[in-house]
Amino acid sequence: LPMDGVLIGIAIATNPDGPRAARAMAERFFPTVPFIGNLINQVGAVIGDPINCIKMLQNEEIVIVFPEGVRGSGKLYKKRYQLQRFGNGFMHIAMTHQTPIIPVGVVGCEETMPSLADIKPLAKLIGVPYVPVTIPFPLPAKVFLNFGKPMMFEGDIDNEESVTKKVREVKAAIRKLIEKGLSERKGVF
Repeated sequence: LPMDGVLIGIAIATNPDGPRAARAMAERFFPTVPFIGNLINQVGAVIGDPINCIKMLQNEEIVIVFPEGVRGSGKLYKKRYQLQRFGNGFMHIAMTHQTPIIPVGVVGCEETMPSLADIKPLAKLIGVPYVPVTIPFPLPAKVFLNFGKPMMFEGDIDNEESVTKKVREVKAAIRKLIEKGLSERKGVF
């Protein structure tokens, strides 16, 4: 379950310095998963499509994006807190629309429902990227959210090498925030 997006949304909505509603971008397959699709819609998530993201930014909405995409949500427990490859799409949008990126390090969610294996043949059969072998309910792990300083990026969005360099800067900022969260916690539960 995408608990991290829900918790980030709650943190933004309850921010004492200026609460705002945030909308999370969800992988295209999530709405097709029974029960999860309804839950995601109820909390205000939208399909992770660039057009949706741009419309929300034009409406001055806060958008929660997970640049790892399915590579992050589908990783196994043994790879917890190892950031996977980030896509460049979020950076293209942020640069084009002069939108700040606020990095967030999430620690704890990877222990709430640890994915021990992936049933690839079943995933292929039902047309989803992965089918995790996990426990049937979330564990009560302590979750730490660390928000970084806003990052603004300018430059030539057609220079993919330059865009990738900027994406690496965001990834490094998130990695530092994750390391901070891991150092802050005294135990998983």
